[in-house]
Amino acid sequence: MSLRDPIEILGERFIAAMRAAFGETLPQNADPLIAASRNPEFGDFQSNAAMPLGKALGMPPREVAQRIIEHLDLSGLAEPIDPKSGVAGPGFINVRLQGDALAQLLDAMDEPELGVTPPAPEDRQTVVVDLCGVNLAKQMHVGHIRATVIGDALARLFECLGHHVIRQNHFGDWGLPIAMVTAFVRLEHEADRIDLQTMTLDDLDAIYRRAQAEATPDQRGLDAARKFDLGPKAIAELEEQVAGAEEARLRGRNTLIALQSGDETVVRIWQRIADVTLAECMRTCAQLHANVTEEFTAGESTYRGELAGVVEDLLARGVAEESRGAVIVRLDDAGIAEPLLIRKSDGGFLYATTDLAGVRRRVQKLGGDRLVYAVDARQSLHFRQVFAAATKAGYATKADGRIARLEHAAFGTILGEDGRPFKTRSGENIKLSNLLEEAVERAERAVGEKNPDLSDDERRRVAEAVGIGAIKYADLSNDRVKDYVFSFDRLLAFEGDTGPYLQYALVRVKSILRNAQEKFGIDPATLVRPSESQRGADRPTIRIVEPAEKTLALELLRHASAIASAAEALEPHRLCSHLYSLATAFSGFFQTCPVLQAPDETTRHSRLRLSALTGRAMESGLVTLGIQPLDRM
Repeated sequence: MSLRDPIEILGERFIAAMRAAFGETLPQNADPLIAASRNPEFGDFQSNAAMPLGKALGMPPREVAQRIIEHLDLSGLAEPIDPKSGVAGPGFINVRLQGDALAQLLDAMDEPELGVTPPAPEDRQTVVVDLCGVNLAKQMHVGHIRATVIGDALARLFECLGHHVIRQNHFGDWGLPIAMVTAFVRLEHEADRIDLQTMTLDDLDAIYRRAQAEATPDQRGLDAARKFDLGPKAIAELEEQVAGAEEARLRGRNTLIALQSGDETVVRIWQRIADVTLAECMRTCAQLHANVTEEFTAGESTYRGELAGVVEDLLARGVAEESRGAVIVRLDDAGIAEPLLIRKSDGGFLYATTDLAGVRRRVQKLGGDRLVYAVDARQSLHFRQVFAAATKAGYATKADGRIARLEHAAFGTILGEDGRPFKTRSGENIKLSNLLEEAVERAERAVGEKNPDLSDDERRRVAEAVGIGAIKYADLSNDRVKDYVFSFDRLLAFEGDTGPYLQYALVRVKSILRNAQEKFGIDPATLVRPSESQRGADRPTIRIVEPAEKTLALELLRHASAIASAAEALEPHRLCSHLYSLATAFSGFFQTCPVLQAPDETTRHSRLRLSALTGRAMESGLVTLGIQPLDRM
């Protein structure tokens, strides 16, 4: 990324000054510690390096600060620092940037990429993002929001930076629970109680619960009935339930064997269940404006032919070992006390086996340099074990010897306003599509009150963008590892740190540009999408004079680094924070620096360019988060 963020430029200048001042005595890990100033009266930025550096060098921090200032070159960037008054407190070095320097940086940023420079071919990575993670025969519920929204946003961040991204929807379509559902559907179909062609995911969701319930023996209840002699009727009923549960489980195991062996009838029913599930999943993802398609879906079933080979490979190379009939991978050398179980004593495979095969495929076949898993934080130990085992097995090692980065983008739980996991009043999971529909309906009422002149079609279109965007922003703007409280009233507010507020800020920018064309004949295209022929002297000069202009300029120049840091840390909320600060800065600029009513043409054109650049950065950021930008609200 090109150095257009003042913090990065100042960091380079300060490091150069520190090396010149202290030579070989400068610690190798010396950091200029550049940060935005807490008090704008003292400057725009400050370096806090003198305190830790003074401790390392055995010198008073203020003397360290003075030495740094003596060698600091701020020409063309900031106002000179007075060696006597430029140090505050115990050794803070305050820096005030020049308006002309900010204008030049903004002019350099004012290009289609907005300062985000694609990596050189040798630095371009293949990033595989695990997201969504739906299960066969089950509706997407509110718990799927985070895996889908966070995963999609991370994928978009890496795409924005110019990396090759491969999404993987890890579809839970294999194993005994799935076989039990398949067996149940087969029974219902053969009894003419369900039509395979017309069955819905709601039908399958209900069947899944029934199949699980029927296959769960109430052994504790039977033991209690016998212990306390509850009578022959109660005991007989419980004995019948336990026997029925065992029969259901046996039917499921036999169906799984038939499925694994390719039985035509069983496979046909299973495939129909999968098709119904995925069709509804894709519809919900499209409703959520998340880029998740069938192309990106990799079911657990696609690994079924690889699992035995994975276990045998690990045993043959001594990576795994047998233990009481099971197969495990010990991870003591990775600092993990719990071994990873990859085959049970009855010969069955586990999620860990599939995930090991997944790492191998994603690195060896898909060429992944970085594997990111957007999965619930409760799976943290599982992924620590899988990643350690995959690395130990060499599955994470690429052909050129480099080891892929394996990362768990863990996230917390969505809570209701009562502080408990967000569910219906009856305690059931909330169907995701219902939640999205309610968000759109609430947004439509709010948009109608705010702008009653919109047509019905336009109001519905805006409401969909606002409602869905509000839900996504509420999720992404929170630190992903933390739980957060879901509140329609808060997330749909048009003020504060919300999706609608950001969308409205962009709408305000676009309104200014439209008015500029109507009143002054200024084509917004010359401000929004500069081409090579429009660069240089032919374009209005940016001038940074007023404090609000400077505040806006400084936030704009954070755009590229905000995207880069959000991707590197796997934290979309960093980009959300930048966009909210940018919208807030623009609001202050709009209120104190008239654009269309500027005192002269030069100032008007400068402020129009600032507005256009803000609009482009806002739109770029919203799209990168997967939130639909709007022209009107």
